[in-house]
Amino acid sequence: MKERLQQLQDDSLLALQQAGDLKALQGVRVQVLGKKGTLTEVMKGMRDLAAEERPAIGSLVNTLKTQFEDSFVARQLELQQQDIAAKLANEKIDVTLPGRKNTPGSLHPVTLVTDDVIEIFSRLGFAVAEGPEIEQDFYNFEALNIPKDHPARDMQDTFYISDDRVLRTHTSPVQIRTMMKHKPPIRIIAPGTVYRRDSDITHSPMFHQVEGFLVDDRVTFGDLKGVLTHFLNEFFGAGHRVRFRPSFFPFTEPSAEVDIECVICGGSGCRVCGKTGWLEILGCGMIDPEVFKSVNYDAEKYSGFAFGMGLERMAMLKYGVNDLRLFFENDLRFLKQF
Repeated sequence: MKERLQQLQDDSLLALQQAGDLKALQGVRVQVLGKKGTLTEVMKGMRDLAAEERPAIGSLVNTLKTQFEDSFVARQLELQQQDIAAKLANEKIDVTLPGRKNTPGSLHPVTLVTDDVIEIFSRLGFAVAEGPEIEQDFYNFEALNIPKDHPARDMQDTFYISDDRVLRTHTSPVQIRTMMKHKPPIRIIAPGTVYRRDSDITHSPMFHQVEGFLVDDRVTFGDLKGVLTHFLNEFFGAGHRVRFRPSFFPFTEPSAEVDIECVICGGSGCRVCGKTGWLEILGCGMIDPEVFKSVNYDAEKYSGFAFGMGLERMAMLKYGVNDLRLFFENDLRFLKQF
């Protein structure tokens, strides 16, 4: 038995030194001390020895086990140091190479357009107001003179959360909330996110609008035309003709669509303007007296106008973008242009 143990000691220590990596080293440990390891088998066989032999053999086995474990730990540390040295040699940094440049970010084109719109109207005395995106039916429809059977309430247009809660379809509810809190005179623009059930190259289920309105005594349609004409010439540059076409909106009367001379072809006619030379920009009108009733304004004393525009459309025209979806895809090749 002593000879067998001595041979086992020599073989196991040699195997430790010959292990070339940590995986092989662990394999030697399992081979010697595992459940079916050579030293384990010897320890199991001690029950067959004579009683007088067991103390000496047991002491020798314990000495061998301790020596093996100490040698294993020493070899493990040695191999770990070798691994670290190899990594340092292979992963060294060449400090003479040029550094990596930090790529600066930029504002999203819709954000740039929003900032431009706010700046222009701020110079005209308009303040900025905000409202919730999950809106009550009263603010989104009823107070804006949109009855229960109006097409705008159709499920194909509106995201309903419940019978009385919707994702707002326009930023006009901010107009109602503001007028219910404040008395005239009021000049407000309300940029924000809106939602409709529509999606193609010119429509998105989530997009951005800016609502604007002014209420005071003796406000006329001429004031509305002057403000919007000034805004469009500031935004697109002076020299573009502007026209107002009769239209209909439930919350304004009279109402109009505003067109601007095509910023692409200068009015000569192109694919973007459908060969007409004009581009539809926004909707507007004088605030309907029925809306004033909802906010307890005296329609005999006060008058006002309101307007609204899609910010993605403004960005498409200003920057020559032909697909609305580009604004939401986060393609860096597109965004880096701004």
